[in-house]
Amino acid sequence: MCDSKPVEEAIIKCCIEKGCSLATAESCTGGLIAHRLTNVPGASAVFLGGVVAYANAAKMALLDVPEAVIAERGAVAEAVAVAMARGARARFDADYAVAVTGIAGPGGGTLEKPVGTVYLAVMGPASQRVRHCLFQGDRDAVKTQTAEAALQLLFELLETS
Repeated sequence: MCDSKPVEEAIIKCCIEKGCSLATAESCTGGLIAHRLTNVPGASAVFLGGVVAYANAAKMALLDVPEAVIAERGAVAEAVAVAMARGARARFDADYAVAVTGIAGPGGGTLEKPVGTVYLAVMGPASQRVRHCLFQGDRDAVKTQTAEAALQLLFELLETS
């Protein structure tokens, strides 16, 4: 079983045991997920890299997120998170990828997508998981909660794969 704490340690241990690789695609967390993963000793055996694609142009150019998807749904959408995860997996030739896109605040929110709205996507060789979250707090709190939720979602997928 892949178990230890904190979650990033469990993820690295699990990937080492399974012989699989990881990549990240981050928008609203600005690299926090990659930072947490690379803080774990031994991460270099499984973590291939990450992309911080904050601007829509970066999402399209670096992760192959279709322009039409962003134009139709906005940058903070389930389809964008899924495309980011797919793009990171392909870009790094990784077995698993985790992606996040959201509104960390304090500005940028709307009635439909208030500050704290986040989409998480995790993609593996045979399955994927997507989650919509609404986090509370200031910018740092939203980023921290997003990174934790994304890592938990990745761990859930790894445990069931």
